[in-house]
Amino acid sequence: MTEQHREIDVLLDEKRTFEPPAAFAEAAHVADRGPYDEAARDREGYWEAWARQLDWFQPWREVLEWNPPFSKWFVGGALNAAHNCLDRHLEARGSALALLWEGEPGDRRTYTYRELHEEVCRFANALRGLGVGKGDRVAIYLPMIPEAAIAMLACARIGAPHSVVFGGFSPQSLRDRIEDAGARCVITADGGYRRGAIIPLKASTDAAIEGLDYVSSVVVVCRSAATDPEAAPYGDAVETPSCDMIEGRDHRYHDLIADASPECPAERMDAEDLLFILYTSGTTGKPKGVMHSTGGYMTQVTATTKWVFDLGEDDIYWCTADVGWVTGHSYIVYGPLSNGATVLMYEGSPDWPDRGRFWTLCESYGVTVFYTAPTAIRAFMRWGDHWPAGYDLSKLRLLGTVGEPINPEAWIWYHENIGGTRCPIVDTWWQTETGGIMITPLPGAITTKPGTATVPFPGIEAAILNEEGNPAESGYLAITSPWPGMLRGVWGDEERYRETYWSKWPGIYFPGDGARVDEDGYYWIMGRVDDVLNVAGHRIGTMEVESALVDHTAVAEAAVVGRSDEIKGQAVAAFVSVVEGVRTSEELRQELRAHVVTKIGAIARPADLIFAAELPKTRSGKIMRRLLRDVAEGRALGDTTTLADPAVVRSLQRQFAGSES
Repeated sequence: MTEQHREIDVLLDEKRTFEPPAAFAEAAHVADRGPYDEAARDREGYWEAWARQLDWFQPWREVLEWNPPFSKWFVGGALNAAHNCLDRHLEARGSALALLWEGEPGDRRTYTYRELHEEVCRFANALRGLGVGKGDRVAIYLPMIPEAAIAMLACARIGAPHSVVFGGFSPQSLRDRIEDAGARCVITADGGYRRGAIIPLKASTDAAIEGLDYVSSVVVVCRSAATDPEAAPYGDAVETPSCDMIEGRDHRYHDLIADASPECPAERMDAEDLLFILYTSGTTGKPKGVMHSTGGYMTQVTATTKWVFDLGEDDIYWCTADVGWVTGHSYIVYGPLSNGATVLMYEGSPDWPDRGRFWTLCESYGVTVFYTAPTAIRAFMRWGDHWPAGYDLSKLRLLGTVGEPINPEAWIWYHENIGGTRCPIVDTWWQTETGGIMITPLPGAITTKPGTATVPFPGIEAAILNEEGNPAESGYLAITSPWPGMLRGVWGDEERYRETYWSKWPGIYFPGDGARVDEDGYYWIMGRVDDVLNVAGHRIGTMEVESALVDHTAVAEAAVVGRSDEIKGQAVAAFVSVVEGVRTSEELRQELRAHVVTKIGAIARPADLIFAAELPKTRSGKIMRRLLRDVAEGRALGDTTTLADPAVVRSLQRQFAGSES
């Protein structure tokens, strides 16, 4: 055991707590428990006060209309998300930096609020010129480049709900989302960069929309400038992306905006008008199109961004997420820009061209607030303390984590090696469905403990319940009252919305996580209790992966479970039986793993794939995934009395123990 590990054990044994640094608390937006008391006295009035900090074209007549499980916030009010992110800052902060961007090859761009406003208006007008109007869905399939944020804001400006699809998803996954949303326009790029390689996004888009006649236009951002050796010091060995353009359907982004007007009035949107659809994994094979409206969502992300990250005008804020996930929506685009912040965006890997890339960025841009995932932190730990130690990280003043529960050891390492013991850590729990942060410390007011997200944000009411819906110290996490940023439903499937989130207890939202509460009232999130895996902060449905596997002609049956992984949190473990006459081999194993990548994307690639003559089943024919989890974790088997053939699972144990996949 290393000396550092011994120190960590002592800290955890002592139940070490961390008070907000005195200097930080003195200057923080929130330095006491006052907001919690205020929200408890009048929850609707509390959220109404936050809503008043936005610009509204028309005031609301009612704060909340609650007909479980459906809510409406700021009923009758009208506003626009892009206006609140851009226009309202022009007078006071028009010349202030809004976006700082660096591509993986090292190319850089910056936008002031005035410049970003102009670019968004130009592209909004270009979209209107392509026939996109209020209510039309637009799919966005871009790498982490400024045009991703610009496209989102341009859609919001004209009232066209966007559906952003993570650039790592396969053409089939993209097609599924385009089809479900009925998107008539797709915005993509010729390519993106990842670890020095090109991701051919336009080619994937062409494959995804083949035969979809209702997709009338494709806008392509060309990246050719990104490989200029002088502008891109890490990209001189990367070939320029190229793509085929289909006349009449495809349009180059820069050609479209060249002659477009820099003025575009923002569409008046009802508070409950749809702002975006974002697809997330569920316990069935089909991803859910989570819907978020405008007024409540903007209120919650504005509030949480300001207080959780204690943002001020001098901060350089960097959230390392991708805009393809909800974290990128809420805490790269809408929340920070609504607060007039300066946001850093980076395209690419944290280990390219070396493992100091993140710290190079922090040092060169003077990052003050840094928000990343526990998966990344565990990777930094594995790479060694010497990487961050070689850079000047002294301007960092606040650290955050998102995506999954953080283990205490990683929390302590983050505190020591990145924050230099001076930076508060905000460990945040929330979901695609919640829209914004739900459980988190406020950095000037709350004493933190390694491994816990602490307490609900003011105005959020949560509880730990047992199966019967009664309060418990350990059980299921529940949200017991409506909140402004809550999802408004599942696109095209009201029954799935009811069944997935509201059927466990009447009128209470069940997020699908287990949790416990300690003697101080702090919430410890224990992870998923359903069949959704959390792999490196990305939610992947086991049914999605199983469906992808059985889609292969060699596969008769498949079962997928999660197992613990020291870097990713969870890894995908697949158990596969093949059709009669097919011979198993290492080549077939790799082919099936690649097939999952083709169907879903690289994030779903099974870390382990075990061939089984049979899968363990009950006498009634149900696959016993509980026992497969025991196998994948190397645990002693639980109750096997209902197994039809106990020898099956013993065979899998032997295979898994000897597997090198």
